Amino acid sequence: MELNPSRHEHLLAWPRRAFAAWIDSAVTPDDAGAQRIDWLRILPFIALHAACFGVIWVGWSPVAIAVAVILYALRLLAITGFYHRYFSHRAFRTSRAMQFVFAVLGASAAQRGPLWWAAQHRHHHAHADGPLDPHSAHRHGFLWSHLGWFLARESFRTRLERVPDLARYPELRFLDRYDVLVPVLLAVLLFFAGEWLAHTVPELGANGWQLVVWGFAISTVALYHVTFTINSLAHRFGRRRYDTRDDSRNNLWLALLTFGEGWHNNHHHYPASARQGFHWWEIDIAYYFLRLLALSGLIRDLRPVPAHIRDSRILPHGEQS
Repeated sequence: MELNPSRHEHLLAWPRRAFAAWIDSAVTPDDAGAQRIDWLRILPFIALHAACFGVIWVGWSPVAIAVAVILYALRLLAITGFYHRYFSHRAFRTSRAMQFVFAVLGASAAQRGPLWWAAQHRHHHAHADGPLDPHSAHRHGFLWSHLGWFLARESFRTRLERVPDLARYPELRFLDRYDVLVPVLLAVLLFFAGEWLAHTVPELGANGWQLVVWGFAISTVALYHVTFTINSLAHRFGRRRYDTRDDSRNNLWLALLTFGEGWHNNHHHYPASARQGFHWWEIDIAYYFLRLLALSGLIRDLRPVPAHIRDSRILPHGEQS
């Protein structure tokens, strides 16, 4: 039985396009079956999870665990402070040079580029828990809202029309297009740093592959799933202070895990604020970090939540389950 030539070419083009998309996000997959997961393209995402099991062979050391924790914290601050509060909501101002530094730090978390992230998040706010919200836990269930939505073909392309203010910077477009570059460089740097430690301070028990597994794979996967909980859990579990048109909720435990993102009902009530914990008792580590950056002069004009907005649209009996 002979293959139709056009069908044969299509079968060959699909893996080539998928492999190219690992490196260049401008290579968009076929739109056919847009809500289906493109398994070939997401192999690196699956492989990163599988790499966590490498701990069985590389073991552990205090240095490796410390690197994993530090990189988790720094990159979580980059996601919530920069990708979310700066690029998505413009909740403060900074210089063009620092904007690029923030974009690089955010990109190191391997959650795609800053334009893609901001475009998806702005779309979420425009349609939160509505028919067009791609990761509504109410409409699509836990697994799809947690990770299925961004593995689907329809979510792969960066929607530049949603971020015209950011798309005018060629350096951000480059970083967004080749979003794999920074994570790969981080993994390579960790490997060589670990090998250097193994040769110069062998008593620490660290080596290159150990730092890659702990500092990159385990740290990144932990960061993934903590970040994803805001989509999958923060619209289902917690309390509602404000009468928003969506089902966003405040959740202390998610706020602690995500450095402030768990005050999600607050955030949907007034997304423009750099502070998501509106009251002093609402711990918002990312906001404290941004305040330090403001004191150092690296950022400026942190946008507060005005008192009249903070005290408006409160549900009749305070926070409701």
